[in-house]
Amino acid sequence: MKLWIDNLDGRGSRDYTAFVEAESAKVVRKLNAPTEFRVCLVGGRVSFAIPVVSARVMFTRENGHNLFTGYVAETPAEQYRGAGERGAEIRYELVALSDVMLLDRKSGALCPAFVGRTAGGGFRQLTQDMLPGQFDLSGVDEGDTIPFISVDPAKKWTTTAAEIALLGRCSYRDDAGQLFLTPLGQHTYSLSESDAYFSPDNLQLRSTGRIVNDLTVLGRLEPAAHVKDYFVGDAYGTTTFYLSQIPFARRNEVPLFNRTILDEEYGTLDPTHWRVVDPRSAVSVSAGQLQIAGGTGVDGQTLVEFVEKIELGGMTVLEHGDFAFSGGSNGVIGGLYDGLISMGACVAGFLITPSGGNCNIRAMVNGVATGNQVATQAGHHYVFTTRLYPTEAYRLQQVYHSSERVSGDARGGAAVASDVRVLLEVHDIDPANPASQVADATVLYDGVIANAPEFCEYALINAADMHCSVAFTYLFLAVDAVVRSAPKDENWKTRRVGARLDGAECRISSTPTLQFYPQHVPAADETIEVTYRSRRRAMARVVNSESIAELKNGADDGVRAAVRNIATPAARTTADCETAALALLDDAGQGWAGEYQAWSEMLPGGAEDIFPGDGLAVGLGSRDVSFLAIVREVEIGVCDLGEEQLLYVLRFVDAGDPGLAIEFEGAGAGLTKALTPVDVSQVGSSFLADLTGAEVVALTSTTVTVDAGWTPTVGSGVEMRYTDSGWGMSNSRNLIGRFTVRTFSLPRYARGQNYFVRRYDNSVPAKYSRNATALHVDYPL
Repeated sequence: MKLWIDNLDGRGSRDYTAFVEAESAKVVRKLNAPTEFRVCLVGGRVSFAIPVVSARVMFTRENGHNLFTGYVAETPAEQYRGAGERGAEIRYELVALSDVMLLDRKSGALCPAFVGRTAGGGFRQLTQDMLPGQFDLSGVDEGDTIPFISVDPAKKWTTTAAEIALLGRCSYRDDAGQLFLTPLGQHTYSLSESDAYFSPDNLQLRSTGRIVNDLTVLGRLEPAAHVKDYFVGDAYGTTTFYLSQIPFARRNEVPLFNRTILDEEYGTLDPTHWRVVDPRSAVSVSAGQLQIAGGTGVDGQTLVEFVEKIELGGMTVLEHGDFAFSGGSNGVIGGLYDGLISMGACVAGFLITPSGGNCNIRAMVNGVATGNQVATQAGHHYVFTTRLYPTEAYRLQQVYHSSERVSGDARGGAAVASDVRVLLEVHDIDPANPASQVADATVLYDGVIANAPEFCEYALINAADMHCSVAFTYLFLAVDAVVRSAPKDENWKTRRVGARLDGAECRISSTPTLQFYPQHVPAADETIEVTYRSRRRAMARVVNSESIAELKNGADDGVRAAVRNIATPAARTTADCETAALALLDDAGQGWAGEYQAWSEMLPGGAEDIFPGDGLAVGLGSRDVSFLAIVREVEIGVCDLGEEQLLYVLRFVDAGDPGLAIEFEGAGAGLTKALTPVDVSQVGSSFLADLTGAEVVALTSTTVTVDAGWTPTVGSGVEMRYTDSGWGMSNSRNLIGRFTVRTFSLPRYARGQNYFVRRYDNSVPAKYSRNATALHVDYPL
């Protein structure tokens, strides 16, 4: 074996093998962590140079196989050993970490959260953002699509990489500048008592019981009832209205550093934010602005594209920026695209067309120009903003893995259908008129895109021939609420929610209240509708009735219960909690952990080397034990350098160990109510679709007329209650009534009153919507 160290002094790698103290070399590999190499060197000769911090270290076998490659992590500790034949001998304790140490020594990447990426895609992007081109990433597999991967600039690369690996049920490792990310157990070796070199004395096993058949899973705060609050303006200029429930806010359920998707001021065109396609060199940055001067004349060929997708879930504001046009232009600004970037695939954006030396601006929706147009004026500049109001907060369910549902075949991950209300507005600013700075923007489009895509590509610029400059781009998660109003006998319009400086007309506070700014006070008899989601703790109870029946014996009812609080992957909804429970119940049974020792030439399955994440097919016929194990740690002790005698210690758990794909929290939200159990065979089919379209369509002093937004079929109907509880045919405590028509009238007894609605079917027992729709009216009698 050879130990090579390059002290970065211009002399290249030198052979330190002769200085290695006997049996002191050890390599420790842990699952999804940097590999550590420790060795003691004895110096004292003239040729000995003390290894320096960050020196390159390679520990290799004679056949060229690397046991370790990396860098010295700290200044070696010294110990005086006395005088030898060649002078004083000093013992140096060297500690080195594998190649990813380079990534950990960089400041965290200031990149946006990864949205709708595969585990491998996120892993590659994280690495490229830290050290572009430094590592060979050809050994990174894709894995499953992960809805949202948080990127915290305060975390080291190894911490975020380990989180990505956990989300994908994968393992990562490095070797000589190459990174690998592969599914757990992709390489599996036999550890069987029938193998020629198997040593029963070197195997230690212990059982770990995981028998659970009644599992409660706790998650985060989730969006619950679909709430619509109705108010009316009065002659007194009332600006504050009290909401019936506390709104769910997606922006509060993501880490603080990911609530702002992008805040770009163009000192440079940051490659961690933007992907540029520019065959004619039309794109540049100067004087703190992004400059576009020309294009290829062809749609989709000159692009400034955001590196991440935009999830059409939760309220999102895209302030594309402050644009100044220097000539007639043709292209799309701030486009959201379903797939490849082209005008035909533009879900929403601003179409710019030339008009002499100026431009015309129109809304583009689903590939078609629509609505009125705004003509630009020389010397003016224009702020373009897109506001997205989806009916669903999350557009992709979380993914969970088990020994049965491995990487590439995860549970969950289903798309969530949603309509999206889109508001496209442009603010015309005349530098010669200060009042234009605070004037209202012109709304070019205010409408609903039905069944919108879950994720869209976002291109700030799609230039066929564009001549403009851009001062900033700001994308962020906004308050999850839609405020609309209709003056008496006029059409509805969307009121912008947020900060006044961002052009908003009102704001929603945590009190919870809706407050209009003085410039936008509702008129007398103006109807106001506030649409949002209430919130509750996500939780689910899933039972395996078949297992309970098998374990039932006399006074033992067979129930084996447990409660788990999920940290990672985040259980964002009750549906996610159910999916996590299914994954955990996949592996509810006999578990194993163990350790096996073997010389390098006698490794299980004839392996040349074994790494954390590799599988071991354990087969002990004499003990009636057979299971697939996953190696969590490999410790390699060097007993003889010259003879290459290496002693491997393999520490492993069975493939069903939940810690391989799920991280739990010891504390957190407790149970707030008794949960109705759902059998494993019924998960995913226990609830009907929510009545998201239910609304109040008419009011009198004594009645409220409701449109359920859905026409009942034979045997089904709509159930109305005064509170969100007691649902079911057997409970009439707070029941208003059951209706088999789409539109119906309800009694009204007070100025402020709540109505809750769910649909039901003719099943026995009847199935209901998972979430109620809450209709709150606050109208004078």
